[in-house]
Amino acid sequence: MKRFHASLLITTLAACATPAFAKGDIEAGKAKSVPCQACHGADGNAADPQYPRLAGQYHDYLERALREYKTGERKNPIMAGFATTLSEEDIVNVSAYFASLPGTKLTDLHDKVQGD
Repeated sequence: MKRFHASLLITTLAACATPAFAKGDIEAGKAKSVPCQACHGADGNAADPQYPRLAGQYHDYLERALREYKTGERKNPIMAGFATTLSEEDIVNVSAYFASLPGTKLTDLHDKVQGD
């Protein structure tokens, strides 16, 4: 019985941690994310290491970051310029979109670096 409860708990936690539970309209977020793609990549996996990879990030982390750029709590003039144009709904949608994308695995990064 303990084994059943433990497996049920693990399954529930894993399911809740997946991007599928992200709030927001993923398609609307994709449409609004076009300016983001110049630096962060079309798939959210920036090729240039100076830009963060957004794909697969937690939606709540992305939402918080965008809100902080918008209010000036985070300092980056480029991101502030983009974030100030986003409504609260846009922030939720863009965050849901990037959270829904598959992130780059460390092994993929290793292979990419080795190939250079």
